[in-house]
This record gives sequence, structure tokens and C-alpha cells, in this order.
Amino acid sequence: MTLKKRSQVPWMTQEPDGVCLSLHCQPGARQTRVCGLHGDRLKIALAAPAVDNQANQFLVRWLADQFGIPRDRVALVSGQTSRQKRVRLSGVSFDQCVRLLGDNEDPSTETHQ
Repeated sequence: MTLKKRSQVPWMTQEPDGVCLSLHCQPGARQTRVCGLHGDRLKIALAAPAVDNQANQFLVRWLADQFGIPRDRVALVSGQTSRQKRVRLSGVSFDQCVRLLGDNEDPSTETHQ
């Protein structure tokens, strides 16, 4: 498997202490999974309702579990009340993120806003 170049991953930026993800989240799904691209964001279906911050809390837990990091290293930077979210993962490398999330990208599911 060849890892993608940074320019090939528009939904992620490298930061000094980790990465920041640009996500399009779809709450209320049957199962939580990476669905592919939605414009220049990574689309994630969440098996949690968009009620009383439940989907945001679920997203933080799910990302922490996927990367094997404590929840306090996952920060919702923006999009608390929107499907468009920015999430910072501290202590996670660009390559690690591409391996865990990027392999699930399916270009055939790409949609445009």
C-alpha cells in the first residue's frame, strides 16, 4: 500500500502536535463508518442522533477509539451545531490518519455541496 501525499488529502491538515480533520458528519445512521468524500471533506456516518450534543460526543469517542488515544486528545474545533466540522487530533501523525481513515475513501461516493 502506498500512502497518499499530503496534497492528495484535502480533508486533513498537518499541525505541530497532530492533525486537523475537515469532516461532513451525517448523524442518525445505522452504523458508524467512513463513507468517502463529500466535496473536500471526509464524510462520516454516525450511529447517534443529532440531539443534545449526542452526535458530537459520539464522534469524539469514536475517533479516540479508532486512533487509540484518550478522548481529551480529540477536540471539536468548529461545527458544534453543523454537519461541517473541524476536529483536531493531538498526537496523531498524518500517515497514521491516512492509514486508519483514508483507506476507507471511496471516490465513487463523492458528492458535491
